[in-house]
Amino acid sequence: MGTALALFFARADDGVRIWARDPARAREIQLDRVNRRHLPGIAIPEPIRITADASEALQGAGLIVASVPTSYLRETLGRLASQVAPGVPVLSVVKGIEFGTFARPSQIIAEVLGPRPIAVLSGPSHAEELARGLPASVVVSGADPQLNEEVRDRLSHASLRVYTSSDALGVELAGALKNILGIAAGICDGLDFGDNAKAALLTRGLVEIARLGVDLGARFETFYGLAGVGDVVTTCYSPYGRNRAVGERIGRGEAIDRVLGDMVNVAEGVPTTRSVHHLAQKRGVEMPITAELYRVLFEAKPPRVAVTDLMERNPKREWD
Repeated sequence: MGTALALFFARADDGVRIWARDPARAREIQLDRVNRRHLPGIAIPEPIRITADASEALQGAGLIVASVPTSYLRETLGRLASQVAPGVPVLSVVKGIEFGTFARPSQIIAEVLGPRPIAVLSGPSHAEELARGLPASVVVSGADPQLNEEVRDRLSHASLRVYTSSDALGVELAGALKNILGIAAGICDGLDFGDNAKAALLTRGLVEIARLGVDLGARFETFYGLAGVGDVVTTCYSPYGRNRAVGERIGRGEAIDRVLGDMVNVAEGVPTTRSVHHLAQKRGVEMPITAELYRVLFEAKPPRVAVTDLMERNPKREWD
């Protein structure tokens, strides 16, 4: 996603830089002008600089885009903190929740880099399609309306419509929690359960992630906007969905360790499921789908048994 957004920012700014922590990877991308590992076939324009030198990447930066998996975000930012100037705003496209602390990416950024304007960008936006110029819509939100509008104006394009929102908490939570549903949807696909089961899973799953979001202070309607239902649809049906792909392989009987070991990219939904399950228990929020997925991922519960247990729960009203 960092590379894809660099392409959009570079349309109006010739000072865009991509930082890669691995010098060999940085040299490879710089020479080939292609991020073969993550966006094969997408040419990176010459004005965009690729470097493994953090000081070069950050020098004079007016905006930093954070696009690192949640599990590595704190460590990565810690390496850069001494070189990040005070007050430089950050745009986060990270979708996850840190295990143990339950911190959202924006909170990690503020803790490690210090107080500064922070915005989050979310919505149905696979990097593979954004980079190819296919139409998409996203939402940006944060405590600083001026930063939200600046990001909106700099990213807006004929192929990218950007909305703003005042519910940064909801936008960030929805972007993280939908990955749980992505894995669950993939398990449905792997078990060949069909469209009816998958539709029911996503509908009820959206209810429970919204329930947690509201309990944490987010707005209910945010989960039925681009960051919520919009991203759920993309995550749970697209062939690019890493979390859906993980779930599909688990549904077909593969062990989670093998699945994750084969992946180039990080499936945020796996650690997020663990974090959210513990958080929901701590706060007393009912999340049955998340609970069963946790047992499948971390307690080796057979997926078919988990689905049976969900189906045989006591009857209840759809809306309480």
